[in-house]
Formats: sequence, C-alpha cells, structure tokens
Amino acid sequence: MRISPLHRTLAVVAFLAAAASLAFSADGYRIVHTYPHDPQAYTQGLLYKDGYLYESTGLNGRSSLRIVDLETGRVLQKADVPAQYFAEGLASWGSSLIQLTWQSHIAFVYDRFSFRLLHTFTYKGEGWGLTEDGKSLILSDGTATLRFFDPGTFREVRHIVVKDRGSEVTQLNELEYVQGEIYANVWHTDRIARISPATGKVLGWIDLSGLLSPGQVSDPEAVLNGIAYDAAHDRLFVTGKLWPKLFEIQIVPEAAKLRPANRTR
Repeated sequence: MRISPLHRTLAVVAFLAAAASLAFSADGYRIVHTYPHDPQAYTQGLLYKDGYLYESTGLNGRSSLRIVDLETGRVLQKADVPAQYFAEGLASWGSSLIQLTWQSHIAFVYDRFSFRLLHTFTYKGEGWGLTEDGKSLILSDGTATLRFFDPGTFREVRHIVVKDRGSEVTQLNELEYVQGEIYANVWHTDRIARISPATGKVLGWIDLSGLLSPGQVSDPEAVLNGIAYDAAHDRLFVTGKLWPKLFEIQIVPEAAKLRPANRTR
C-alpha cells in the first residue's frame, strides 16, 4: 500500500505525540559509597540480610547463590546451580532463601545459613525478579504483571498490572520491597520504577543514568539490575550484571534537582 506524504506526516505527528505522552520526570541520586563487585557475576537477584549481601547470578553453567561481603566484594559462601538452570530473582523468607529460574518454572528453597537445598516448587510462566513484603512473595516475569504468592503454600493469591498514566510498564526485572513500595529495575534501562503494591500504579521513577562510567563495561547485557535495601539503617544498594562496582545511593527528589543552588554574595 502506498502512503501519501500527508498520511506520512500525520503518522509522524501521532508518533511524536505518543512519545511525548510517555515522557516522564524522575528522581535522581547521590552516591554515598562505592564498593567492589565481582565483574563476572551476572546479577539476577540481590538482597541485604544480617550484615551481608545475598546474590543470585544467572546464565546456564554459571548460575550461583552467594553470600558476599559488602565492604570487600569477596564471595564468602557459594552454591553452584545445576548447569541446566538459568538462575534469576532471589528473596529471603524466615531462615530460607528462594531462588527463581528463568524458563524452567522451578524455584529452589535453601537453608539461608548452610545453602542446603530444602525443597522446590513450580510456577507458571517465566521467573525474573523476586521480593517479599512480609506477607507474600512477589514475582516478576518480564511482563507488566507482578504476582503475589503465599510463602507457605507457594500458591498464587493475587496479581497487579503495573501502569504509568494508563500505559503498561513491561520488562520489570529485579525487585525490592522498600518502605511500602516495590522497586523494580526495568530491563535494558537505567531506571527504577516505584510501584504501589496495592494497585500497580507507578508512584515515581528513579533515574540512575551515569552511575557507571563509560568504558567500565563492554558487554551489551551489562545492564543495571540489582536492588538491595538495608531496612535497619535505611541504606539502598544497586548494581548491575557484570558490573565491577556496587553503589550505596541516596535518592534525590526531583524538586531538589530543580532547585537552584544557594548563592553567597
């Protein structure tokens, strides 16, 4: 079908209008501390518990579960995942750790201290990110849907669809529950979505552009992915797949970014 110049112009105008409607403002960040991180770790899940980082790394044949010393980045304890599995998100529940797999529809439940495999459970769809809100496990699968599971039975109890101003937000990846909100990495972006666990509404965005200096990673899959929250000390940590660094950051509200600096006479 031939497209006339007028129709082409109208199509471009419609596209630009749609793009403008999706443009959004976001909070920024301030780096508080920078820590070393294993540049071979394909980070898929991250959490902070009792003074240590727990990390799930992915890729077939390279997937693992780890305890990591925050200050040094040293791996203190490690359990390799069988090569047929591509490990994904990670959450803590009581004295257990739950680790997802990407397309195998299976989750591993470990003793948090010994890494002994306790049992497994299955779920439908893909497994991407995992967190918990004190009542439920919350799972992302790359779509706009977040599913809530009973930690005792691993039965799905409800779900929410994540939307920003009416548009679905897909590619939701690593998750963390932070002060009553779900923080979600969006795959292949430098942004974190702040999501209402009740409605799925995006409450705001955090733009982490520039966190890692250009040239520090070369792999196109070395993207932002990994959020951990130390609730006891109100510390937020972020990293990425194959990143050589992990950062403690402080969120800078958008209004503060726009406020002019004080001047002295």
